[in-house]
Amino acid sequence: MPVVSRRRRLLVLAICCLSLLIVSLDSTILNVALPTMQRELGASVSGMQWTIDAYTLVLASLLMLSGSTADRLGRRRIFTVGLVVFAIGSLLCSLAPGLEWLVVFRMVQAVGGSMLNPVAMSIITNTFTDPRERARAIGVWGGVVGISMAAGPVIGGLLVQNVGWRSIFWINVPIGALALFLTLRYVPESRAPRPRRVDAVGQLLVIALLGSLTYAIIQAPETGWTSPEILSFVLVAAASLAALVGYERRRREPLIDLRFFHSVPFAGATVTAVCAFAALGGFLFVNTLYLQNIRGLSALEAGLYMLPMAGMTLVFAPLSGRLVAGRGARLPLLLAGTAMAASGLLFAAFDAPSTSALLLTGYVLFGIGFGLVNAPITNTAVSGMPRAQAGVAAAVASTSRQVGQSLGVAVIGAVLAGGAHLGATPAAFLAAGRPVWWIITGCGAAILLLGALTTGRWARATARRTAALFENGTARGHSRAGAES
Repeated sequence: MPVVSRRRRLLVLAICCLSLLIVSLDSTILNVALPTMQRELGASVSGMQWTIDAYTLVLASLLMLSGSTADRLGRRRIFTVGLVVFAIGSLLCSLAPGLEWLVVFRMVQAVGGSMLNPVAMSIITNTFTDPRERARAIGVWGGVVGISMAAGPVIGGLLVQNVGWRSIFWINVPIGALALFLTLRYVPESRAPRPRRVDAVGQLLVIALLGSLTYAIIQAPETGWTSPEILSFVLVAAASLAALVGYERRRREPLIDLRFFHSVPFAGATVTAVCAFAALGGFLFVNTLYLQNIRGLSALEAGLYMLPMAGMTLVFAPLSGRLVAGRGARLPLLLAGTAMAASGLLFAAFDAPSTSALLLTGYVLFGIGFGLVNAPITNTAVSGMPRAQAGVAAAVASTSRQVGQSLGVAVIGAVLAGGAHLGATPAAFLAAGRPVWWIITGCGAAILLLGALTTGRWARATARRTAALFENGTARGHSRAGAES
């Protein structure tokens, strides 16, 4: 990639961060608007879940396709298309006449969003070739998530309170236009020297797997886990997973290259991303409903309550990047898992909502943990992989995030559904929410365990062997020989 000066590299990083900003702002602003949307659209908890998961499901399904397409057709080209589609989808969301159309337009947004973050990360990886400089750049990238978490609830609260929930989608249009102008002017084009072919069958199997699994989880509280409808979707998900693994192992250029998972750090980062973002999705979903529907706060007041969490994410995300650059991923992962588990435990075992002090302490701990976890996930996903595969590797990591957030909203929304309906008493809501906090505690504990197991000497050796397999091209023949023996 023909970027040489430090100033130009920093400019490219800033442009890529703009794309992350609009995607992240969209998520945090939407969460604070959920109770207002629920009242105005007459939606159930499952309806609110779909406004989030329709987006994250499409995003998760298309990220890997977008990453490999960008490697083939040009990263800047796909990135600019993504900016245009995301802005158009945002505008359509603001005009949606009802919940069903809003869900459809959120899917349009997601098509554009799938072309942004993984492609931007690939651009960053190919721009910052020095590992330490790349780790710091990824720390800045993670800090943008903190900025969006800090600004999103406040901006969303102001817009919802003074203009209406539809205005939360307008903000994406000018930011997207600015990012588009700067991209066309300053970001050079780049491609992978040997991009992979499109895997249509694998793509359809991924969509079937994620869609059927999420539908079953969200709709089960209404129709029953043993109903024929839910059992059918569970079977479709299981069959899609089995077919996907079998098909991808045989394909010469698969959508999901299972060779990535020979690297223990990469596999650990993938599972860590699912756990971290499942906790985040559930945390934002349940707290937004609690603060507005149960405590009776306005959208703006709820956004201000969440500022301690967002502020800690903003502070600790770049710190995590520096820790990864200087000492590796182990320390930030251990600290992140500890902080997130402690936050969940405050709510689950010590009734944090009973006092504002405990509640805000829980928010601070979660913000610290989430701020620390993002940089080691991203850095581990792309480090050690050939730069030609950067788009695909970054897309797998981004897909794990979106899958985690989808599952977090689906599972935690399903657990909460019994007590989170409009008019629920505080006691009923808190009783329904206690299992939610144990789930979030478990996610934090899993991150702690994975951080300990996947960052040692043995794990790093598997990453080096995996990178060598990609470089010399022997892995495919090896896996075939193993399958035939």
